Amino acid sequence: MNEKPTMSGEEVLKKYDKESNTMEYTGFMKKFVAALAITFSIFQLYTATFGVLDAQLQRAVHLGFGLSLSFLLYPTLKSWRRDRVHPLDVVLAILGAATPAYIILNYRELILRAALPTTTDVIIGAVGILIVIEAARRVVGIPMVCVVLLFIAYAFAGPYMPGVLAHRGLTLSQFVSHVYYTTEGIFGIPLGVSSTFIFLFILFGAYLEGTGLGKFFIDIANSIAGWASGGPAKVAVLSSGLMGTVSGSSVANVVGTGSLTIPMMKKLGYHKDFAGAVEAAASTGGQLMPPVMGAAAFLMAEFVGVPYVEIVQAAVIPAFLYFTGVWLGVHFEAKRGNLKGIPRSQLPNFFTILRERGHLAIPLLVIVYLLVTGYTPMRAALVAIFLSIIVSSLKASTRMKPAEIIKGLETGARNVLGVLVACAAAGIIIGVVTKTGVGLKMASGLLQLSGGMMLPSMFFTMLTAIVLGMGVPTTANYVITSTIAAPALIQLGVPILAAHMFVFYFGIIADVTPPVALAAYAGSGISGGNALRTGVNASKLAIAAFIIPYMFVLSPELLLTEGITGELLLTFLTALIGMIALSSSLIGYLKASMIFPERLILFAGGIMMIKPGLVTDIAGIAIFATVLFLQIRRSKS
Repeated sequence: MNEKPTMSGEEVLKKYDKESNTMEYTGFMKKFVAALAITFSIFQLYTATFGVLDAQLQRAVHLGFGLSLSFLLYPTLKSWRRDRVHPLDVVLAILGAATPAYIILNYRELILRAALPTTTDVIIGAVGILIVIEAARRVVGIPMVCVVLLFIAYAFAGPYMPGVLAHRGLTLSQFVSHVYYTTEGIFGIPLGVSSTFIFLFILFGAYLEGTGLGKFFIDIANSIAGWASGGPAKVAVLSSGLMGTVSGSSVANVVGTGSLTIPMMKKLGYHKDFAGAVEAAASTGGQLMPPVMGAAAFLMAEFVGVPYVEIVQAAVIPAFLYFTGVWLGVHFEAKRGNLKGIPRSQLPNFFTILRERGHLAIPLLVIVYLLVTGYTPMRAALVAIFLSIIVSSLKASTRMKPAEIIKGLETGARNVLGVLVACAAAGIIIGVVTKTGVGLKMASGLLQLSGGMMLPSMFFTMLTAIVLGMGVPTTANYVITSTIAAPALIQLGVPILAAHMFVFYFGIIADVTPPVALAAYAGSGISGGNALRTGVNASKLAIAAFIIPYMFVLSPELLLTEGITGELLLTFLTALIGMIALSSSLIGYLKASMIFPERLILFAGGIMMIKPGLVTDIAGIAIFATVLFLQIRRSKS
């Protein structure tokens, strides 16, 4: 029987990560695109250093650069000559720069006639909106475009909508004026965050990768866990968690660490479907991992109205529980299959790695310190960018050459395009929501559907976030669900931070949820396994991510909003035991292989410990202790 061929990291990125599938030019066009991207990064660094422009001006320049690069790097025809740009892409790139430039050149006049746009204003604004939608189609994908078009249709079809969804409807002039010429549409909060915090953190990540930090993380993880049962799989979990502080993309994280860890897992004896799943589950958790997390976390800080460091603080315990769940799944699978680790003699020495390359982690430690001591995320990222270049030069083996420093500027600008375009497209949705009030209407409808009860409301909100996440990037997914679904939870008394974290989590976990599990499909591409089975295994390993959001909604103290208390420690302890019970029941091994009734009972016990309450906790612990006793007896016999 022929085995499915494996794919290279570059092939996987181009197939499963639309944002990485860019045109690589030669000759003059290569130099022109590089110059444009470098200029973009220099503009962002300049404004971060000397002060950003007025909100709409900063966002207009940011969008102009982003749209121009998007049409050049995501061309009409991929088969077109690599030394020449397609004429249509030239026109769209010029329009992508010109439509935001209209706002910059006529800024004062547009403010004065904000409520009375001229015919020229309407035409240029309409073209700008269409340009953003086309960029979203190329960079983000068709599902995002469909969601945007659905909201645009709703804006005009208000008088014809049934029941609670009906509204007065918008004219073309009203729609364009609100969506394109105010800071409640395309140039709203998402693009504002992209033009400040997100760009700098992505540029920071580009420089960290350029210094070789990713290889450092993998070697450190190998030295810590490579010798243990199922060592390479545990290395994948550790290194992917660490890489999550640098990369905000699940698929990119799978490729970055999976190209090394998946072959190691297969060599040890893990089935290819499980090996790909381990990397997918661990890499997806990277977006939940403080201090950087995914781009949507910066949006959450703005939407909730709290400092970014509070988002980081709130994510600590949920992230720990998530990676503990994945680690336990890997451990039980290794024990069930009697999979040994790598001999210590073949592993790198921990202290040698620290001595040779430990300095590369200094920028990460500094950025955490700066965030905790009150620096803004933008200022902290700016300091960390320059520090990463300086720190790399401490040793000749890690020193970045001038060409590599310049290349980092280009890479950072390229890497931000997916988030930038998604934020601009999400701004159209926000514009419709704020103008028509559909957000509160949808929240009311969700409450009616759930009968005003907490658990059904959470369940329907979860489904909404996961379904959107199957085709819409995390950033845009969070924008949509936070404006439509999160308000329903808030109306039920859920703290605003817990409600937003809830939709944030499920938007991310869509990357390992079949049938559209892009991170799992990327893992299967590298492992040569079956994509669907890899997705199912990844969902089992990531079971914590399906449970944890319910935990911190029902027990908000897990988000550290009230500091460390006795109640928090008890909740955390029972949640941890619950994670062990759930992971072992899904794998089918605790101290010995389980029979089906044991797995079913243990799963129920795990769920009981996750729901806060003394009675359910005692019952869950009793079930866990009983199954563990039976397992120990069986393992001895």
